[in-house]
Amino acid sequence: MKTLPLARALALIVPLALLGGAYVSQYGGGLPPCEMCWWQRYPHMAAIALALAAFAAKGRPCLSAAFTALAALAVGISGGIGIFHAGVEYGWWQGLTACSTSPGGGSSADILDRIMATPITRCDVAPWSLFGISLAGYNGLLSLGAALAILGLLSRKGATA
Repeated sequence: MKTLPLARALALIVPLALLGGAYVSQYGGGLPPCEMCWWQRYPHMAAIALALAAFAAKGRPCLSAAFTALAALAVGISGGIGIFHAGVEYGWWQGLTACSTSPGGGSSADILDRIMATPITRCDVAPWSLFGISLAGYNGLLSLGAALAILGLLSRKGATA
């Protein structure tokens, strides 16, 4: 059984869904991301690009599998950051930064106005949770699970045959 198509699909669907959920919670739910939230998004963006490259290389199974594995690694990195972020939110350990959103560029007069108007989004406070698990926690669990599933599919005998 060829498992590469399923692994490739998961490598695209999972980061699209999780990144989409992050943007929906930001723009639809009014939950501005903290710095560590952004850190979790970047590997998902990379995973999407790598998964698209895997689809583009469908005619070359080994190359497609390599891109899929790299996408899985990126998803897993996002999951690791999510687990770290969740630990900061739960007070298990300290975060690495001041954890506030940046106000952006502009003139010096505009910068002060933007700084004063920018809401501080702390990394050590979970703005939302379900069953005691924060968004960072869900990203960690889902991303790590998906990365393991994708790599597991790729490691099956005949995955790229």
